[in-house]
Amino acid sequence: MLDESYRSISIRPAERMDRLPKQFFAQLVERTNARIAAGHDVINLGQGNPDLPTAPHIVTALQEAAADPINHKYPPFSGHRYLKEAIAQRYKEDYDVVLDPDTEVAVLFGGKTGLVEISQILLNSGDVCLVPDPGYPDYWSGAALAGAEMVMMPLLETNQFLPDYGRITKQQLERAKLMFLNYPNNPTSALASHTFYKQTVQFAAQHNIVVASDFAYGAIGFDGKRPVSFLQTPGAKDVGVEFYTMSKTYNMAGWRVAFAVGNKELIRLINLMQDHMYVSLFGAVQAAAAAALTQSQQSVRALCAIYEKRRNVFFKELHRIGWEAVPSAGSFFAWLPVPKSYTSAEFADFLLEHANVVTAPGIGFGQHGEGYVRVGLLATEERLCEAVERIGRLSLF
Repeated sequence: MLDESYRSISIRPAERMDRLPKQFFAQLVERTNARIAAGHDVINLGQGNPDLPTAPHIVTALQEAAADPINHKYPPFSGHRYLKEAIAQRYKEDYDVVLDPDTEVAVLFGGKTGLVEISQILLNSGDVCLVPDPGYPDYWSGAALAGAEMVMMPLLETNQFLPDYGRITKQQLERAKLMFLNYPNNPTSALASHTFYKQTVQFAAQHNIVVASDFAYGAIGFDGKRPVSFLQTPGAKDVGVEFYTMSKTYNMAGWRVAFAVGNKELIRLINLMQDHMYVSLFGAVQAAAAAALTQSQQSVRALCAIYEKRRNVFFKELHRIGWEAVPSAGSFFAWLPVPKSYTSAEFADFLLEHANVVTAPGIGFGQHGEGYVRVGLLATEERLCEAVERIGRLSLF
């Protein structure tokens, strides 16, 4: 028995916990689940969770590797060399980029982990991080944990949803240490060109800014256009790294495996950080990832074709009801303007309440996401058409 003077302790979180941005989409998930619980047939197009299964040959590789006792032990802290060799092979075959498996590749616990880690590695309190707006909210999380200041780079349709480096002030550039880029882009679906990346390398070198290229949707481009890797640009390895997740290309979102490639010193620092946090990925997951990267890429081509067909069907239906929008160039998202009389959050709420269709309001991706909603092409063609049909019945366009 504890004596009468016993009291539970007072938990006092570190200040960094208060700096974390609010999870905007958590409320959207709650409202969606409430509609489903109330018995409504909800078509959820608001999330970025791939709807198709991992290819059978990858699953088989996992099953076989899981039965091997060697994978029941701790793997090497920085990951198995065979996986890093497989990563280097894929970059050579897909982008003609040569990588040293030992010094230019780091294995990650999912792409999100690397994107948050890079801020912890590089940024001190008061440093500036250049962030795309709209953009993936976890860029904000890493900067907040580091105590850094974010300077938003507007992604505007008038500039093909590319940042305009000329808008960044001299004072901001003097304090900037890190810049995030993401193409194919979430949420706008835009692609970046070789010309843009050449400008980026020159800009980063001139101002001593590290580039973190988030290439999560690197395999998903439409109309015969293959997305460009930042590392294809001469000098890219001198100024940055690229983050690539297996989640989208191989439908392995739940497997939590990704990698960073590029600048040797940045890769060393990522591995050093992870030495203090992890004991690498389960060996069987690494074996399955290596199989995905080195065996036939037909499943990747088939997946991209599925997304392109969904895009074509979806936008045809949008135009039929009068909702005019530019078809997606890449990724598995559509970026759609909302009617002038609504904010993005109001419109998303309206569609959920009156059509049982979930979309992600653009404001959740940053100030310059206002005026749009993001739709995931992560349902069958039939369900996508049904979603548009429901919206069409509301006579909004």
